[in-house]
Amino acid sequence: MGGELSFLIFFLIFASFYSLSSLGLNLQWGFTGLFNVGIVGFFAIGAYTSAILTGPAYPDTMFGGFGLWFPIGFVGAILTSGFAAFLIGFVTLRLREDFLAISTFGIAVSIQLVTLNFESLTRGPNGMYSLPRPLSGYFESGTLDNLLYLILCLSIIAVVYWAFERMVRSPWGRVLRSIRDDEVAAAALGKNVFAVRLQSFVVGSAVMGLAGAMYANFLGFISPLDFIPIFTFQVFVMLIVGGSGNNLGALLGGLVVWGIWSGSDQIISSILPPTIQTQAAAARIVLIGLILAVMLLYRPAGLLRERRIVSREARLPDPK
Repeated sequence: MGGELSFLIFFLIFASFYSLSSLGLNLQWGFTGLFNVGIVGFFAIGAYTSAILTGPAYPDTMFGGFGLWFPIGFVGAILTSGFAAFLIGFVTLRLREDFLAISTFGIAVSIQLVTLNFESLTRGPNGMYSLPRPLSGYFESGTLDNLLYLILCLSIIAVVYWAFERMVRSPWGRVLRSIRDDEVAAAALGKNVFAVRLQSFVVGSAVMGLAGAMYANFLGFISPLDFIPIFTFQVFVMLIVGGSGNNLGALLGGLVVWGIWSGSDQIISSILPPTIQTQAAAARIVLIGLILAVMLLYRPAGLLRERRIVSREARLPDPK
């Protein structure tokens, strides 16, 4: 029982990183229609920022080793990811949708190359180690320490979910959806389309950076190999499966797809003969691709459809 409980807690902690990233993507793509294919880049910026701020001093780096308290690392991750998104979005958000996707993908790859080669900052392929895990050491049991971290993750997700629900139900949220549905009409009504798209891009990317910081401090070690493009693909599948344009769907998709991804090892091992089980990693990607294809064919709105949101002022009075 102890082993199953430890696995469940570990599984939910990892699902929370993906669900939080999916929430950030939902604001950008689900509500605003921004095709950001550079999710992993902002995730990496957040992870490395928190690692530098909260991690120990390394003899082979010029920066970092501040050993700060983990909330400072998390806030730093939000700020740096948001600032990077502001710079990137200021340049790219005037591009057409397909060019935006290509440019954000290229930027994410560039960020990974920076983490790989800027060794005086990131230690390159050697990675950053001994990162402090928040709320650890209160118990002798590692399972209870992980349970505390899971509570922290769920608390952060609850706050972000509440904030996003308030945002998408506000007048600003209605502008987001109007831009997504008809950008020209929104501009004709006097809305500053570029400014609102940039705001959505910055807020969503900042949440992705926060997810990266939570990931780094939980594992205690990060390297450039943690931030490869498959992460972006996973988060997109999670949002499509859960339901684009629905914050609860974004969280549900993260949980469901991560469950399939992490459980696929056992499934594939039981199906494939031992001689080709080393290719199981590729089979997992095929499996996720199949799930995506099935969802797009038979349930394109996802498990939870986008809810119709009407402002209080626009609601008709109940007939008497």
